Amino acid sequence: MFRALLTSRLQAAFSAAGIDLPEGFTPGVVIASDTRFGDYQSNAAMILAKQLKTNPRALAEQIKAALQVEDLCEKVTVDGPGFLNLTLSAAALAERLSVIVKDDHVGVPPVAQAKTIVVDFSAPNIAKPMHVGHIRSTFIGDSLARVARFIGHKVITDNHVGDWGTQFGMIIHGWKTQLDQEKLKADPIHELVSVYKAVNAAAKADEAVLEICKGELVKLQQGDAENLGIWKECVRLTLEQLEKVYGALDIKFDYYLGESFYNDALAPLVADMLNQGIATISDGATVVFSDGSVKPENDPFLIREKDEWKAAPCIIRKGDGGFLYATTDLATIDYRVKEWKADEIWYVVGAPQQLHFRQVFAAAQRRGVTTKMIHIAFGSILGPDGKMFKTRSGETVGLLEVIDEAIERARAAADEKEQGLSDAEKDEIARIIGGGSVKYAELSQNRLTDYKFSWDKMLSLQGNTAPYLINAYVRTRSIFRKLDGAVTLTDDLAITEPAERALAMKLAQFAENSHDILDDHRPNLLANYLYELASAYHAFFEACNVLRSEGTVRNTRLTLCEATGRVLKTGLGLLGIQTTERM
Repeated sequence: MFRALLTSRLQAAFSAAGIDLPEGFTPGVVIASDTRFGDYQSNAAMILAKQLKTNPRALAEQIKAALQVEDLCEKVTVDGPGFLNLTLSAAALAERLSVIVKDDHVGVPPVAQAKTIVVDFSAPNIAKPMHVGHIRSTFIGDSLARVARFIGHKVITDNHVGDWGTQFGMIIHGWKTQLDQEKLKADPIHELVSVYKAVNAAAKADEAVLEICKGELVKLQQGDAENLGIWKECVRLTLEQLEKVYGALDIKFDYYLGESFYNDALAPLVADMLNQGIATISDGATVVFSDGSVKPENDPFLIREKDEWKAAPCIIRKGDGGFLYATTDLATIDYRVKEWKADEIWYVVGAPQQLHFRQVFAAAQRRGVTTKMIHIAFGSILGPDGKMFKTRSGETVGLLEVIDEAIERARAAADEKEQGLSDAEKDEIARIIGGGSVKYAELSQNRLTDYKFSWDKMLSLQGNTAPYLINAYVRTRSIFRKLDGAVTLTDDLAITEPAERALAMKLAQFAENSHDILDDHRPNLLANYLYELASAYHAFFEACNVLRSEGTVRNTRLTLCEATGRVLKTGLGLLGIQTTERM
């Protein structure tokens, strides 16, 4: 990676120039904000000059004189108030281009220190369909897992499904009294939801029905054979449906360890926290209070009301003996640390759960957990009207419905173009374009912001969309289809034209981008990079004729096409998006 190499050389230059760096200061190199001055730049001299009380330009010149980058750069300049600008040589870019087309990892090096990372994402509830609200956790989690695995980490994906809780009392009662077996066979999840809604309405209208449901739940929790059998069948039917959804989305999990998996660990965990003095009894409930170890504004167990800090404890057991999500999450952390030896655990869960995870992480740390735990939060998906995305009837939109409609729209678009494709080929292209469009519409967004769901925008061939990127990939492949016979690319490269150089430079940055994504867990950095790469390729395609060129020029341009195709396919794959050779 050029940035890492240049950063290393810059740090060596400080040492060679006899400049002592203050503790905690690390000079770095970033991609230049204005490419007229160079490809990379550093403002280290400007920052350090203030601390050393010296002239920043003079300090930058001193560093430049000691900088050894002749093998990488054709030019190094000091500009403005003390920016150090570095311009890569054509030879260095050509060498990088050769690596990209030969390396299985398209020139992306592995991390220096591989970790075991557990990624907790998607987490739908049993006996309920997946809906549009699951898009963000599912797609963000899957992409981050793919990226982490790609750069060398050991990744364990765990779908912590909601397979336990009070709703099962109602579902079991409905199963026994209202279930339609034929409808269950035809569409199990829809029938289970219908039964739940009917019983829930009846329980609200009649206290006696609610008491019956509570009784069924107690029997389930006590291991009643009949109720346990109904619960297991609900879990089985839901997991079968989930596998269909995940299969359509090309998403795989290593484990489906739901809430029920940790039931036996909950009581001992609470007892242990009481014994250690981490938890205490308050008004009959078992809770975790602030221990005063951090400032109030950073304490998850305190909340500010007017001008006063008040207790906001984490409840791990209710007064009636029932356990909560926090209890299960603490037991889950124990398991992941002890059984999987997790170095990091990532929770891809909506922003409203921020306080919950702050409290759970703090409680786990008090129990001695040193594993790094990260809540990867995200905002909401909104409809075109700026409100929560729902159907006209006010129902939550099903995830499969979204994917199916995207595929139908992509298929209709394919029918408008006559390219000699069979119906089967059009169906496959529509599947890739439709599913990829929904994923990209999500992953190209900053995860912390809300965004509006727009069919027209996501399926457009123009702008920052999946079809635009996939079309760029198709263009790279069409070049090689037009050539007679196999093409052998060589290392005889000469990057001379501005469009060639811009494309080569953008290709070289993929290695850096792949690692940057995980700095703040932002797949949109990859999406934005791929859009810039596709734009650079389209500009190159228009400016530089490939097929009518000859010799070294032809080999260079074909290599640029091949490298672009490889990086686009790899990058889209890290977003969970497939490619097609034609569209």
